[in-house]
Amino acid sequence: MTISRQALERYLNTTLMASQINDYCPNGLQVEGKADIAKVVTGVTASEALIDAAIDANADAILVHHGYFWKGEAYPIVGMKKNRISKLIKHDINLFAYHLPIDVHPEFGNNAQLAKILGINNVKPAEGFSPEGIVMQGELPHALSIAELAKLINTQLQREPLICDARNKKIKTLAWCTGGGQSFIEQAAELNVDAFLTGEASEKTIHSSRELNIDFISAGHHATERCGIKSLGEHLTQQFSLDVEFIDIHNPV
Repeated sequence: MTISRQALERYLNTTLMASQINDYCPNGLQVEGKADIAKVVTGVTASEALIDAAIDANADAILVHHGYFWKGEAYPIVGMKKNRISKLIKHDINLFAYHLPIDVHPEFGNNAQLAKILGINNVKPAEGFSPEGIVMQGELPHALSIAELAKLINTQLQREPLICDARNKKIKTLAWCTGGGQSFIEQAAELNVDAFLTGEASEKTIHSSRELNIDFISAGHHATERCGIKSLGEHLTQQFSLDVEFIDIHNPV
């Protein structure tokens, strides 16, 4: 089955409520390709490796979380950006990208999907964060030591997390933000949760964890943000009977 480029973009924009979110990049169609789409490749980042894989898969469109044209980056289309975009244009492949809309969506979002994968209960958006859902909070079914939680994360995400055991107590309640959310640790501590989970860590994050008395887990930017785009692609298969393939380009960060 095929769907028009315009129809797919309308559906994605509406489903992900893209127009309601102020983001760091344009959400939606970033590079125009074929008018009709039958094969979609999904992935975390529109890297050249993902584009090459999509070309090999005869994809009509690529749908990613990390696309192009970020605020603050240089405008000229040269070097790495030229190589990527020229391949998309040469092979007439559409590039759709959604950043914060895929982080915060209550069903297909990275945060919602991470909670599902880790079995977190009583999930709700943490108060005081914008956009709503960028930080979530909930409870584990049973209190776990930080080592036990790290083992669960490693099993489910296939990525060994970095941990800071600031409390030396079991973890029951936690807040999380997939990707590069380490700067939220101070606000997360104000939620009175036992631990804060995100993708990346900065040098100062460990000091904050210790001094704020909140356990900290860094489970990988890429590892924590695979699940949202994959879930969205699976939904498109069910909704439109499209051929959708998730391709995971390994990234240890």
